[in-house]
Amino acid sequence: MSFLRAGGRAGSTDPQIADLQATKDSPIASPRVGSRVRGWVCMLVCLLLAAGSAVPATAQQNRGKGKPAAKKPAPPKIRLPESVRRAPKSTMKVTGVGRSSRSEAQLMAAEIDRLIERALVQGGQLPNDMTDDSTFVRRVYLDVAGRIPTLQETQAFLDSDDPMKREDLIDQLLGSPDSVSHFYNVWADTLRIVDRPQPNIIGNPFSHYVKEAIRTNKPYDDWVYEMLTADGKSWTNPAVGYQLRDDGMALPYIDNTVRVFLGTQIGCAQCHDHPFANWTQYQFYELAAFTAGVRTRIQRGDPGFEKQNPAQKLINQAKNDFDKGRVPGYFQRLARANTYVVSEKPRKLRLPKDYAYTDAKPGEVVEPAVPWGEVPDSNQFKTPRQKFAAWLTSPENPQFSKMIANRLWRQFTGVGLVEPVDDFNDDNPPSNEALMEYLATAMVDTGFDMKQWMRGVLYSKTYQRESAVYDPTSDEPFLYAGPAIRRMSAEQVWDSMLTLAVVNPMPFQRPSAKDYADVVDIDFSKITYQQLKQQSEKFRDTYFAAGYNRSLNQHAYKGNVLCRASELPSPAPSQHFLRQFGQGDRETINGAELSATVPQILAMFNGPITHVMLEAGSSIVDNVSSQRTVRDRIDAVFLSVLSRRPSSIDRGVASSELKREQARPHVAFGNIIWALLNTREFMFIH
Repeated sequence: MSFLRAGGRAGSTDPQIADLQATKDSPIASPRVGSRVRGWVCMLVCLLLAAGSAVPATAQQNRGKGKPAAKKPAPPKIRLPESVRRAPKSTMKVTGVGRSSRSEAQLMAAEIDRLIERALVQGGQLPNDMTDDSTFVRRVYLDVAGRIPTLQETQAFLDSDDPMKREDLIDQLLGSPDSVSHFYNVWADTLRIVDRPQPNIIGNPFSHYVKEAIRTNKPYDDWVYEMLTADGKSWTNPAVGYQLRDDGMALPYIDNTVRVFLGTQIGCAQCHDHPFANWTQYQFYELAAFTAGVRTRIQRGDPGFEKQNPAQKLINQAKNDFDKGRVPGYFQRLARANTYVVSEKPRKLRLPKDYAYTDAKPGEVVEPAVPWGEVPDSNQFKTPRQKFAAWLTSPENPQFSKMIANRLWRQFTGVGLVEPVDDFNDDNPPSNEALMEYLATAMVDTGFDMKQWMRGVLYSKTYQRESAVYDPTSDEPFLYAGPAIRRMSAEQVWDSMLTLAVVNPMPFQRPSAKDYADVVDIDFSKITYQQLKQQSEKFRDTYFAAGYNRSLNQHAYKGNVLCRASELPSPAPSQHFLRQFGQGDRETINGAELSATVPQILAMFNGPITHVMLEAGSSIVDNVSSQRTVRDRIDAVFLSVLSRRPSSIDRGVASSELKREQARPHVAFGNIIWALLNTREFMFIH
């Protein structure tokens, strides 16, 4: 059957269908879209039938009695890559949370609830009721695993009568590979992680470093300190990737660092005293003086660097070897990438020549100084950059713990205690000062163990209550009667669609720093031109963009690589589903967008990822076709897409649609699935 001719009415005139489409709980996008769009979804059920699922008895009875049995149709051709259809042989080992520390998380949850409920009473509000299990399981999977649960995961949770099943599931997800993938996406948006920060910088090892920090649950203060003080090449010490992200931009580096880790926007003070905050231009330069000695290139006198840059020397040799002197990009990039080496040497920072304030003269040397607190005594004899990192990450620096607490609190509740999340200032106090202080103290008390801290939030009744509506334009503070309703991020939508479509959503993982080191590392003091030429060819076939992308295509369907967002090129191409749904270009901190657009609607109606679900062998095809009765198939559709069983009204409407299309059950199932995928219930976290 042609996709374009597969079933689907342009719209339904049945009042029950209209009621389902208009219901408050699951408002449906307009069904007036034509058979060409609806047909893609309807094709799913055709595949179910071809895979051996039964049709309603009434349809079977209407088949010509006494006529020879029709020839059994050939099984549909499976076009999905084999790698996404089989369960992974092994998964990464993830550091989770221990059962022995559960009581500490429970105490933290109780204190969060006490402080929230006190604020609600003072504000004349009551906390929302607790969520039902269906809402909870979907919410916690999206918030911790970054995807909706599978049919089997949902059924197992809903069928369990264990009174501790919510806490058990939270612990399980915090120790899962899914959580590594999800929180990598969160941090990639914050740290502006890209594969190619500059034309000749190889940024991929930094991506792996961030994933490893999450996988091993590295204490947050240690993680940040490493990023701020790392030396070397990106593949030998991948934490230097943080410094290289702002290569050549010493002042923006300080601005971005203070904003990400301290929640203070000081960018204005690069050029003049801050007009709204107590930041002066002189203070900005005092802070920047700590990192003035950072170098990101090899220097004259380094091994292999004599009179001429060794990379350029080798490239000049190559011009005599390649046709018409056209040195391939992979050769040039490999050579030049090895010139990026982060180090620190003494250097003074001077005020700009146009400095206009009376507290210092233009061009005057600025000594390093912190704007509040003190550099810890144990670091007084270290390098300026190490002093800066020690001050920033110190348990005694309240802004460091407040910022990460606020960022994670927003991740789980939808609204930060301070909004915008990185704009702490005297004129923008927390909506609940006592809770802000408690959450920051709890972060320090856990030793900056982010998973243990998150565990306390997730255990709380506050997190597990029914959702609330947040109006960012309201003058009234959001008091957290329940978490705010919010739309999925681009990565959550993509990973959830993959959950519906494939068995193995991670058929490959990003290469490690060691993988890169084995291919790209060069010792300029020893390597010959011929050796570099051979090594560059290996680079071309493995990690140079063209060769690397070819290797990913073995996991692709119609040009879309079927793997979780965390493993795909970063950022995705502008036309990719992820970018259509708001993934940022990673040029600004937290640059993702959650606003609705026309391309998003078209992608959900008729995009490539929707096609994947309609293919024979997809996860949803196999799951629904394995059910024995029509009732069970309806349940499987609702549990797969919305993580809940259909209500009596839902079931009645679905049954009515199946009865109406008893000769074409694939059309009815297609209408139901299409409707559910285009509900706000699917697209939003409730």
